[in-house]
Amino acid sequence: MTTTAGKGTYAPKPGAAPLPRMIAAQAALETRMLLRNGEQLLLTVIIPTLLLVLFSTVDIVDTGAGEAVDFLAPGILALAVMSTAFTGQAIATGFERRYGVLKRLASSPLPRWGLMTAKTVSVLVTEVLQVILVTVIAFALGWSPHGNPLAVLLLLVLGTAAFSGLGLLMAGTLKAEATLAAANLVFLLLLVGGGVIVPLDKFPPAAQDLLGLLPISALSDGLRDVLQHGAGMPWGNLGILAVWAVAGLAAAGKFFRWE
Repeated sequence: MTTTAGKGTYAPKPGAAPLPRMIAAQAALETRMLLRNGEQLLLTVIIPTLLLVLFSTVDIVDTGAGEAVDFLAPGILALAVMSTAFTGQAIATGFERRYGVLKRLASSPLPRWGLMTAKTVSVLVTEVLQVILVTVIAFALGWSPHGNPLAVLLLLVLGTAAFSGLGLLMAGTLKAEATLAAANLVFLLLLVGGGVIVPLDKFPPAAQDLLGLLPISALSDGLRDVLQHGAGMPWGNLGILAVWAVAGLAAAGKFFRWE
C-alpha cells in the first residue's frame, strides 16, 4: 500500500467494488457452487435427462398421436426450469439461511437485492445449460420442434420468475429441513400431475381445470402448444405464469426472513 505524502490518500483506493462487478462475482460463485453440488446436478440435469430418454424410447405412457419425444421434450424443458428455479434454489437458499450465510452476505457491501439478482443470474445460466442439453438429446431422439422462438423465450422467462418467487418464498419462511422435504415433495407431485409426462387429459375433467392453473402445467402446455403444434403466442399460459410470478415474487419480498 502506498500513500501520498501529506494528503493521507491511499492507492489502491479503499472501498467496495462497483455494484455490477460485485453482482457478477457473486453470480459466478453461485453458479460454481450449484454445478459442483452432486445432489443439485442429480435434480437439475440427470433426472430430466433420464426421464426424457426413458419415456421417449419405452412405451410406458400414452402421449397421444405422433412421436413421444415431441410431447415429452417441452414438458422436460418445463421440468428443468422448475428443478433449478424452484426446487434447487429453495433448498440451497434455505440451508444458506440456516447456516447464517445469508445474514453475513446481507451485511456485506453487496445489497440484498444485489444478492437476489446474483442468484437469479445463476439460475438463468444453469437453465441455459439445461436447455442446451435437453435440446441436443431431444434432437438425437428425433424431436422436430416448431413455433415462434420469442414465445418459447417468454414462457421460459416467466416460468423462471414464477418458480423463483415460490422457491424464495419457501426458503425464506420455512426451516431448512422443512424446505428440503417440501421442495422435493412438490417437485414429485408436479412431475406427476403437471402435464410433464402424463397428459392432463388423462385426469378427470374437474382435476384438469385445477391442474391447468399450476405454473408447471401452464409452462409445459404453453411450450407444447408452440413447439409441438406450432401455435402462436400462448397468451393464456403466459397470463397464468405472469400471475404466479407477480404473486410469488411479491410474497417472497414481503415475507422472506434473512435469519
